[in-house]
Amino acid sequence: MFTMPKPYPTEFRRDVIAVARQGGSIALIAKDFGITESCLRNWLRQADIEDGNRPGVTNAEAAEVRELRRRNRVLEQEVEILRRAAAYFAKDISPK
Repeated sequence: MFTMPKPYPTEFRRDVIAVARQGGSIALIAKDFGITESCLRNWLRQADIEDGNRPGVTNAEAAEVRELRRRNRVLEQEVEILRRAAAYFAKDISPK
């Protein structure tokens, strides 16, 4: 069974990004910190987005979208419950 690896601590990511931004080989920096090159490139890309240097979705925006989608699902469920309740009670009311 495959399990997701634990995410690296935020402080660790910040330190690695700071070192990488000072220059040098991405491969060497990644090896020194024990991460993959693709991981470091992803962190640098996301850091550029967070800093406004590159277009994209920030972590805060992504979190807001996730929360809004969750809230939307809850509201849709509530509407469906109310719709079913209205239909149930409507059949009990006899027309005049």
